[in-house]
Amino acid sequence: MLAEPTTYEELCRDFRWNIPRRFNIGTAVSDAWAEREPGRICLQHFSADGNHLNLSYGELAARSSAFARGLAARGIGAGDRVAILLPQGFETVIAHVAIYKLGAIALPLALLFGAEALQFRLRDAGASAVVTNAFGFERLAAIRDGLEALKLVVLADGREQAGTVSFTAVEEDAGPPGPPFVPVDSGPDDPALMIYTSGTTGPPKGALHGHRVLLGHVPGFQMHHELLPQPGDRIWTPADWAWAGGLLNVLLPALLLGVPVVSSPGQKFDPHMAYRIMAEMDVRNAFIPPTALRLMKSVEEPRNTYRLNLRTIGTAGESLGRQTWEWARRTLGVTVNEFYGQTECNIVIGSVGRLGVSRPGPIGKAVPGHVVAIIDAEGRPLPPGATGQIAVRRPDPVMFLRYWNNAAATEAKFVGDWMTTGDLGRMDEGGYITFIGRDDDVITSSGYRIGPSEIEDCLAGHPAVQLAAVVGKPDPVRTEIVKAYVMLRPEHAGSTGLAAEIRDWVKHRLSMHEYPREVEFVESLPLTTSGKVIRRFLRERAVAEARAAGPVGTEA
Repeated sequence: MLAEPTTYEELCRDFRWNIPRRFNIGTAVSDAWAEREPGRICLQHFSADGNHLNLSYGELAARSSAFARGLAARGIGAGDRVAILLPQGFETVIAHVAIYKLGAIALPLALLFGAEALQFRLRDAGASAVVTNAFGFERLAAIRDGLEALKLVVLADGREQAGTVSFTAVEEDAGPPGPPFVPVDSGPDDPALMIYTSGTTGPPKGALHGHRVLLGHVPGFQMHHELLPQPGDRIWTPADWAWAGGLLNVLLPALLLGVPVVSSPGQKFDPHMAYRIMAEMDVRNAFIPPTALRLMKSVEEPRNTYRLNLRTIGTAGESLGRQTWEWARRTLGVTVNEFYGQTECNIVIGSVGRLGVSRPGPIGKAVPGHVVAIIDAEGRPLPPGATGQIAVRRPDPVMFLRYWNNAAATEAKFVGDWMTTGDLGRMDEGGYITFIGRDDDVITSSGYRIGPSEIEDCLAGHPAVQLAAVVGKPDPVRTEIVKAYVMLRPEHAGSTGLAAEIRDWVKHRLSMHEYPREVEFVESLPLTTSGKVIRRFLRERAVAEARAAGPVGTEA
């Protein structure tokens, strides 16, 4: 854990990893606190009707041990993959903690997944059990016959259905009386958690993590939340806990540090509801992805309507951009601390405004304990100002163990001791790292290599634009042209004139070679469950458009 430094340099100088020889996520986030302060509140659930609920560490420790014993009585043991297909809520946390205590491997999955996406992940992981609700069970029922390894389905709400057992029954009916449940004495490298990559650039891969992954997240978590925990801290995120962003950027590290976590019902993101949750639950710390922050800009003067008490906001998943960074400072009175990581190796770069490490544009600097560089294709670190791939050096406690059933992909992820990210960036002489875009997302036009993030940030500043995504569209003259897919604010309608105005907006603010030569107005953009734009889908759409148009040049 971080001390109380006065400068970023002091923070780095004094930091040392202290990874114990034995460590279990489940006992660390529940039992350790329950022994000291059993009545301490660890979870608070927001209800729209105002009937908010609390759960203490003592209750979490007892219920998770009971649930673990119930799973064991039904044949689930160490190394088994147990899927959690639930929204934010108490049962989700109890299930996670129980799985870690049991020595099994938690497999968080989003309720938004369709049948095909669920089937791929459950089959690839060989999941033995699924903990879900009635909504998830409907999705599961359509594919269950194809899941040979699945032997147990636990329903967290509603009545038991054929082939299922209720969550309550697993907690209360743990087999014949016996000695108290004893959690597995795991080591930091023992498998604990598997999160599938979001699939923005190809088929998802299961990133397998050891118990140490939680400890590896702590420095970056504390850093971008301005040296959390501070008195009164309470954290919330709209991000699904099935994503690394919700689970490892918020839920588990907050529980480890004794910071209450606010949960909220699953829903399509609503900026007014987000403000209401933060106001009613006295949220002091929030992790809000850039897309959600941009949507929150649609609410005029929110501090006049909602009594906010925010101390910190962290964001990640996509580039935040200057426009949204400045809006948050001006409107919310908070400097948004951006950070960066991947499912395989998370929160390795970050900002901390309290120590003067915060600028609009760059993500921040390397988090203490992580060695980050910009490298070339041969794995050689590049000099300041050069563009290359963002990479993290192993060993690193936050880094994944391997991809599940995919040794070739695991090997391809590394160049020597550098874990490659597939993301392009550059580092200045002061150590600030700027994210340019995924290597796949970079647009090649008339000899220029153009990253989409800067253009999308510029588009976000236009008063009619709510969200925008930029891709390269094949062009016989320029190789590719910049194409923008734009979601407008509700009070605006798309037109030829508005498209021209948007093109000029970028042309006059960035450059003649970066403005979008095509602007298409859309009702929505394809997003992952983590809120990132799936540019791959838009690129495929642009390629199809180009093929349909035939080999015709594009006018300047």
